[in-house]
This record gives sequence, structure tokens and C-alpha cells, in this order.
Amino acid sequence: MEERNSKSPRRSFGRRAEDVGQETPDAAPEQASSAPRPPASQPVVEFRGVHLSYPGGTTGLDGATFAVERGEFVFLVGQTGSGKSTVMRLLTKEIDATSGTVRVAGRDLGAIDRKKVPFYRRNVGVVFQDFKLLPNRTVYDNVAYALLVTGHSRKEIRRRVPDILRLTGLATKLHSYPDQLSGGEQQRVSIARAFVNHPPLLLADEPTGNLDPETSIGIMQLLYRINRTGSTVLVATHDHSMVDRMRRRVIELENGLIVRDEATGLYARDENTREFAARMRGDDEEGGGL
Repeated sequence: MEERNSKSPRRSFGRRAEDVGQETPDAAPEQASSAPRPPASQPVVEFRGVHLSYPGGTTGLDGATFAVERGEFVFLVGQTGSGKSTVMRLLTKEIDATSGTVRVAGRDLGAIDRKKVPFYRRNVGVVFQDFKLLPNRTVYDNVAYALLVTGHSRKEIRRRVPDILRLTGLATKLHSYPDQLSGGEQQRVSIARAFVNHPPLLLADEPTGNLDPETSIGIMQLLYRINRTGSTVLVATHDHSMVDRMRRRVIELENGLIVRDEATGLYARDENTREFAARMRGDDEEGGGL
């Protein structure tokens, strides 16, 4: 394998190589004390009349109102530019709403001071389409980093990281570097890093966008397993087959508007008989009849 540039040494801040594998606790990972859970009656995510206008006049969201309850698994679908990424960026407080209210676990995001945003983000796990892994650190260290920056002790890191790597199917890859992993494995590392703090909310922005269909199934199964542990999961996706296969709640956006919200929906809304007939008439007129 090609040698790395000596100016970018691979660093380690987790357990020593000889220590790894000696500690194999059987218990499931514990809930992070730094991630407060909302009361059962309080939505984890709540948008109320949210408008967002980008510079230049482009509309990101136009009066979006919806709520996501604790423990739900929700797909955000729609064409590029429909508003899915805007929802995600609002929830990570990368941007602020022009008007309306965005709440996470009852907390108004508009009232959070910029200096406190990093503390808020510790309670939100984010999975990216392009993984965003640290290239010069091992799988173990990439996941451990999420705990290190939130003030966990090295003892706690040594206890938690092996647990989450087993959950995500990476127990045999902890010494590997990102460029030694497949795309699916890199996404699993990204998910492990996002979930190691056991956040009440996990956001996944096109998590299967760079993966083949078979690998995508494994990633979605993993997100579903995480959802089953109690985390609320919100996935923005263009993956038609996966949405149709899982039949979870679907919120569809179009030009910043929520045009559909179904409890067990498909990627595309089912046509009723009248709509089907109208579409067929239109096809016949365009084609000059049968």
C-alpha cells in the first residue's frame, strides 16, 4: 500500500493496540448522560410555520409545520431543492429560520446562543453522505473522537467504543484506516460515530447516496436497529426502493412546502382512480391515441 505523507501522521488517542480486544463487555452500550430525553408527550422535533429564505430570494421552506415523536423513524423525500437539506441544516443549527419556530426536545433553537451551539450539537447525531471521516485515524479513533471532544474519560471511551463497533458490525475493523474500508464500511463508521453518544435524535442526510443497492440495505437495517434502541431517526433520501421497502412514515416536500405526510408511505404518493384516469387521458392525447 502507498505510504502516507510524513506530514500527516496517523494519530491515536484511544486505547493502545495491545489493549484492544482484552475488554469485551457483554452489556449493551449505556445511554449517554449528556443527552437529555424529552418527556414522552413532547415531540423530539417540532416545526411550526417555519419559513426560510436564502440570499437571492430562493425559498428553502414555506410555512413548514410537522412534529416527530420520540422513537419514530421518518423519511424526508422530494426532488433536489425541495427543502430536505434545509430541514437538516435547521436541525443542526447550521442556519436559522427566517420566521417560525424549530424545537428539538422542547428547546427553541432560535433561542440558543451561537456560543452554545456546539453543546447543543452533542445531543444530535449526524450521518453524512460523504462520511466525513478523519483519514489519518483508525476506525477506533474516528469513533472515539466523538467521545473525546464531549469530555468523556479515556476509561469511558475504552468501554464504549468496542460496544458500538460490535453493534455496527465493525468489531474486526477497529485498527483499519478509512482508505482500507469499503464505502459501506465507511458509512458504518460514520453511523457508529454519530450514535456513540446515544443522542435522542439521529439525522441521516442521503446515507445511501454513494452506495450500491445491496450495501444500502445493510445501512438502512443498521439505522433501523438504532431506532429500535429508542433514538428518533430522520432520514433525507432519494432512495425510492428503500423507502418503499421499509414503509415507515414519509414526509414529502416540494418547493419548500410539505405536500404529504403519511404514517406508512411509499416514496411516491399512490394515485387514486381519478388521478390515474386523468394521467392516462393525458398520455393518450400526447401520443395521439392507441
